[in-house]
Amino acid sequence: MANRHTSLWLPLLLLVSTGGLMGLTNNLVKQAVASGWQPLSFLMLSLLGSGLLLALLAVARGEYPGLHKQHFRYYLVAALLSASLPHSLLFSAVTHTGAGFASICLAFPPLFTYLMALSLNMERLRPLRLAGLLFGLLGAVLLTLDKFAGANPSPWALALLCTPVLLALGNIYRTRHWPAGASPLSLAPGMLLAAALQLLPVVLLGGAPWLPEQGGRAVPAQLAAQTALFALTYALFFLLQRIAGPVYLSQVGAVAAIAGTAIAVGLLGESASPAMLLALLAVIGGVLLVSLNPPTPGDRHGN
Repeated sequence: MANRHTSLWLPLLLLVSTGGLMGLTNNLVKQAVASGWQPLSFLMLSLLGSGLLLALLAVARGEYPGLHKQHFRYYLVAALLSASLPHSLLFSAVTHTGAGFASICLAFPPLFTYLMALSLNMERLRPLRLAGLLFGLLGAVLLTLDKFAGANPSPWALALLCTPVLLALGNIYRTRHWPAGASPLSLAPGMLLAAALQLLPVVLLGGAPWLPEQGGRAVPAQLAAQTALFALTYALFFLLQRIAGPVYLSQVGAVAAIAGTAIAVGLLGESASPAMLLALLAVIGGVLLVSLNPPTPGDRHGN
């Protein structure tokens, strides 16, 4: 009985914790950029610091990151799909679109992840999950129409709408190609360090200063906070993926949308239109319908 309760509550606890941390990230990034940080410099240094932090923790626990060819391929591809590309879009766009819009965009990966899992025969089609997809798509349409109503679509908003597809691809890739015998903690630092490496030439070629010229004590505090956020987020993220699979994992975006939008509206003073609130409710309802009908043991989640 204890194992059954653990199997039910541990994924939910990880889901809420990881999503809440992701929601904090959007708002912290907006504040950091307002303090003078260049978005990609802030992202690269945060990824580098969190990767090193998790690598030290993994070694201390005896969970050494793999150094074989398959591991390096996994780190690089997972980093591109799950960290460097989507976070570059997020960090660069958040000051143009607002943290609330950036957060709610994170609610869409469950829909795309489920469709991809279906097409790859990793999950079976179920009526409740199909209904959840339709609710989620309704939310996406409401959000998009609200953002672009009465104005030309912002290039930054359009770019942010690409992030759910990238994140869904990352969810599927990390599951199907999880190296045999690897622990979650041994894989997380490799992905974060690979993402920092991928961003290094972009930051160098951009010619922007790595650190803000002004900002005082807030500068190191913001970097330390984001580094800690990334480290904790991805340690929990990989653990959740290992025990619950890609579709359940992808629901962290919905939790991030709730947390991020609440923080943006409640603490940062961003406006919340009725259409955005309806979109958020539709996406949440869709995610709940998806999660109410879990996969059977016959479904394949990878290794």
